[in-house]
Amino acid sequence: MVTDKENRDQAIPPAKLDAGSLFVLKSRGSWLHCGYHLTTAIVAPALLSIPFAIGMLGWGGVVCLSMAALVTFYSYNLLSLVLEDHASRGRRQLHFRNMAHDILGPGWGKYFVGPLQLGLCYGAVIACTLLGGQSLKYIYLVSRPDGSMQLANFVFMFGGVTLIMAQMPSFHSLRHINLVSLLLCLAYCACTTAGSIYIGKSSNAPPKNYNVTEVGINRLFGTFNAISIIATTYGNGIIPEIQATIAAPIQGKMFKGLLVCYSVVITTFFSVGVSGYWAFGNQAMGSVLSNFLVDGRSLVPKWFLLMTNVFTLVQVSAVSLTYLQPTNVVIERRFADPKKDEFSARNVVPRLIFRSFSVIIATTIAAMLPFFGDIMALFGAFGCIPLDFILPMIFYNVTFKPSKRSLIFWGNTIIAVVSTVLSGIGAVASVRQIILDAKNYHLFANM
Repeated sequence: MVTDKENRDQAIPPAKLDAGSLFVLKSRGSWLHCGYHLTTAIVAPALLSIPFAIGMLGWGGVVCLSMAALVTFYSYNLLSLVLEDHASRGRRQLHFRNMAHDILGPGWGKYFVGPLQLGLCYGAVIACTLLGGQSLKYIYLVSRPDGSMQLANFVFMFGGVTLIMAQMPSFHSLRHINLVSLLLCLAYCACTTAGSIYIGKSSNAPPKNYNVTEVGINRLFGTFNAISIIATTYGNGIIPEIQATIAAPIQGKMFKGLLVCYSVVITTFFSVGVSGYWAFGNQAMGSVLSNFLVDGRSLVPKWFLLMTNVFTLVQVSAVSLTYLQPTNVVIERRFADPKKDEFSARNVVPRLIFRSFSVIIATTIAAMLPFFGDIMALFGAFGCIPLDFILPMIFYNVTFKPSKRSLIFWGNTIIAVVSTVLSGIGAVASVRQIILDAKNYHLFANM
């Protein structure tokens, strides 16, 4: 028997949906599928930079890592509660842009939140493509230390695979890929942790120094840069789109998905962060796997290093597909016809052309700008922190209007204000780092 509450919770009728929402954001998934999507969006190879971030903070970085976990879980749950409230009133929101439009006003959705989310997600696709190319090159150099192939070659190889997989029709169709992604992230994090412990206990262990070496202004900016890295690592930016894949009724399902996701987050982030920093101290590199090689010599068995990088390579392709979904929504909305069948020639041909075009652009940028990691730190400060730490608090307070004397109102307000300050300082720190590294930048560099 269907209750009135379930009737109110049904998705927007197909006739009222644009092609992007109708074809890409199909509401057919379970809370378990939601957990797979959330895990792929958060638990990505970027977490291998956590020991580096802790190195700029000292062991206190573990406290920062814990605080970020608590705040993001709380923030994502607030977003899901806002989405559930609107769905129960017959207005299910499928996009971040829709939320901002309905809660803050049309201008916020059209001119701020929509472009901000799209830029962040497309930037993540570029970063994933670059990371995939770097993983391929890493595997190549481990196998052939004297190899002459350039980074750009590997970036284009990875982009070619993404070009094919980008034709998956909907977000929901990625559910099995993202289940494999979840298993792979557990696998390469287990390998990274085991490798760090093995190296840390071996006779070849590098000297450990847990002191923060920077002083003065460099230490201050290093601290904020590390906080930005950790915040970006926990970043998501597509919570509404992930919740849009859940079949109605949606009440409580996102919370279960978050529990699945954060059980993986806690397991992976802390094992890699603590073991990597313990093994290498303040010498931990931007990716802790880089510490496994010293002067071209592997500190762990070569097969183990290759296996770890293959796991990383395959998982990053799933992350790339996940962050392509907001771009796919825009493409379908603009070029597809919701009145025609999803797999009709009228819709398949534009989908094939424009999705391929978006992947080709992302791949070209990744090959041209192999220092895109520095740029993504800036994107994280401007994008991840507002979308994941600030707007959820504002959306909740505006939607539910908690008493200004209540703990939740002031807790949300404090988090939003502190996050705004961190976003501004993090952006300045990121720009400063780009300027410092500029002397090493050139197009198509073989980094």
